[in-house]
Amino acid sequence: MDSCRAVEKEVDRVLSKFVGIDGHTTQSLDDLIQYVSGISQELSVDVNRPEVSTTQQLILQQCCQKIKDTVSRLASEHKDLHSSVSKVGKAIDRNFVTEFNGIAQDYVFEGVEKQEMLNKVIVEHFLRQGMLDIAEELINETNIEIDPVAKEPFLELHRILEALKHNDLDPALTWSRVHRQQLQAQNSSLEFKLHRLHFIRLISQGPEKQQEALLYSQNFAPFSSQHERDIQILMGSLLYMKRGIQSSPYAYLLDTINWIEIADVFTRDACSLLGMSVESPLSVCIRAGCSALPPLLNIKQVMQQRQCTGVWSAKDELPVEIDLGKECRYHSIFACPILRQQSTGSNPPVRLVCGHCISKDALNKLANGSKVKCPYCPVEQSPADAKEIIF
Repeated sequence: MDSCRAVEKEVDRVLSKFVGIDGHTTQSLDDLIQYVSGISQELSVDVNRPEVSTTQQLILQQCCQKIKDTVSRLASEHKDLHSSVSKVGKAIDRNFVTEFNGIAQDYVFEGVEKQEMLNKVIVEHFLRQGMLDIAEELINETNIEIDPVAKEPFLELHRILEALKHNDLDPALTWSRVHRQQLQAQNSSLEFKLHRLHFIRLISQGPEKQQEALLYSQNFAPFSSQHERDIQILMGSLLYMKRGIQSSPYAYLLDTINWIEIADVFTRDACSLLGMSVESPLSVCIRAGCSALPPLLNIKQVMQQRQCTGVWSAKDELPVEIDLGKECRYHSIFACPILRQQSTGSNPPVRLVCGHCISKDALNKLANGSKVKCPYCPVEQSPADAKEIIF
């Protein structure tokens, strides 16, 4: 991100120079044309004289000199601009490294199974984005098998989101009614918010829609216990329909952000109901990779300078801690307080009978025959009595 900002700063500097030079060049040329036109008019007055007078010669010399000075100044400014443009390329070369082979592991995507898995992830990403033709072409070229039933949730999700972008609530309302029980089981307010938005659209159309809005409010009955306050506000807005909701205390109901929020709510609840992640796994991986690249490139350079590149390839882990931020944390992390190591699938956390938690490797190292003593209290137990914990 710092590299992008550095390059962006150079680009902004060039653009500001472009704007400044464009304005200055236009003004200079306009002044010069006006100046030459004025001299031409002065000379045309004495067109019948056979010879040019000394005064006229002096005026023409001054005009030619002014033209030369203006052209020379504009050429100098253009040359300075060319120098600034070349600095953008240097800034890109300085801030971005195009060679990533040193931090890549070639074996990661080796094998038919892994390549097929990668292709499926890419196909799923295109299906999520609604790029059905690209997804189908990739399926045909890679000969991977995608169950048509597995495609349907993506197609339906995209179709409803496209309708919401065009302020069409009907497909989303139909979907929410069909899945009402599942949505209620996960405490979703999606259906109520869809009805709320449709009601707001009715009251925004003026008094002629008042009766229709009042009849539509019957759809709020199943949600009266959970959204009582919201329903009261919506019903109160009916009092201002003749005067206009736009000039009433309920004008905030017409904010366009409601349409953006309903698309986010639908995406989150629908993905949760269908057992899918809200974001595309491919997008998450790319974003995480972009965040991890700068520190990995830095540690690569340090390791090359110290001639210890073997440390990277000797272990199946990164040589430096990478913090991707809270948005990329999807599960709990347990670090063994004894060995100071993060738990893994082969080294899970275990709970002792006394309640203290350590890693499985620490348990094995602390075990003395058929007994193990808790490192935090005097309780002794059998190693077999430790229970694996899943966070």
